[in-house]
Amino acid sequence: MSIDFSALWEQYGTPLYIYDFDKIAKNYHTFKDAFAGDKSLISYAVKANSNLSVIKHLGKQGAGADCVSIGEVRRALSSGIEPYKIIFSGVGKKDSEIAEALQEEILMLNLESEAEMKRVEQVAEKLNKTARISIRINPNVDAKTHPYISTGLHENKFGVEIDMGKRMYIYAKNSKFLDPVGIHFHIGSQLTDLAPIAEAAQIVADLTRSLKAIGVKIKFFDVGGGIGIRYNDEQVIDPDAYAEAISKATKGLDVTLVCELGRSLVGDAGYLLSSVLYEKQNGNRRFVIVDAAMNDLLRPTLYKAYHRVELLGENSGEVSEADIVGPICESGDWLAKSVSLPATKHNDLMVVHSVGAYGFTMASNYNTRGRAAEVAILEGKSRVIRDREVFEDQVRLEAKHL
Repeated sequence: MSIDFSALWEQYGTPLYIYDFDKIAKNYHTFKDAFAGDKSLISYAVKANSNLSVIKHLGKQGAGADCVSIGEVRRALSSGIEPYKIIFSGVGKKDSEIAEALQEEILMLNLESEAEMKRVEQVAEKLNKTARISIRINPNVDAKTHPYISTGLHENKFGVEIDMGKRMYIYAKNSKFLDPVGIHFHIGSQLTDLAPIAEAAQIVADLTRSLKAIGVKIKFFDVGGGIGIRYNDEQVIDPDAYAEAISKATKGLDVTLVCELGRSLVGDAGYLLSSVLYEKQNGNRRFVIVDAAMNDLLRPTLYKAYHRVELLGENSGEVSEADIVGPICESGDWLAKSVSLPATKHNDLMVVHSVGAYGFTMASNYNTRGRAAEVAILEGKSRVIRDREVFEDQVRLEAKHL
């Protein structure tokens, strides 16, 4: 689909997040169809993009929700996701959050430690409920990704080692208030190599077989998410090959395969539209200053992540390298570095590609900047799915205390 960015600028202004909802649906069905030979649940990782309309759109396709906070659980429920399709993950859950999740009758709570399991058991006992749980196994597999988003090694804070996992499952099996229905692993994000995923799946599938042999009836085999997208020249994982590797590892287990996909569903369906303010030259360094900043898109600053930036319209003149920077009072405020561009002028438009995941959801009000508006495009028609923030939105919780 061709997007008329100029028309969107005229209607909504900049900075502006734009999501191609047709592309999101296509991405979802590509993965769902890949698992056609198995029982499966594509559980959308809400943290990637938590806009209510995005969640609702995926829910209409059939997706569930993988949530890492009670706020995300509430977002999923508010967006129409059925409780039996919601998973509550995350390293630290308060008792009140555990209780709320149990009262909402969600599919399962994904546990990260023995201490957390004991807290869940105590909360469930107080409520006289049986908590459906899964346990996150740390298979000690190197995901070969950025260290900030690697989660499957013993040096990471996530999950438990296999021996501890076995003890936890045996304990849960014998508890009146715990029902161990699932098993889970997630080794990292922006994965572009299938081999570590296949290795981890085999390790956890073998553990599942040993658990079933002692009477622990695992019904859900959760392979996490983390499938990467193409930001630059990455070779991405083929969905059919991915599904085949998981299916092969779990052959004969009679489980529902759960995938917690986020970036691979929404990442390449998102764009950040920004306007050029002006240019400046510091010595030999050229800067193109735009109205989007690190508070709008943090990934370049946080991860040194690459996002393709496209200058729109007809532009002539000598091409030279430039850094694309925003108005934030930080040297780390940049969207791209050493980009070859012709001369730009005020109100030229730039679009940053592949920002549908971990873009707006990581945005902030740093420097008292209002967060961008969000717009969805479905079947060629655009609509606002989040209003642009104004100053009054930011100070509402403070002003009443003056």
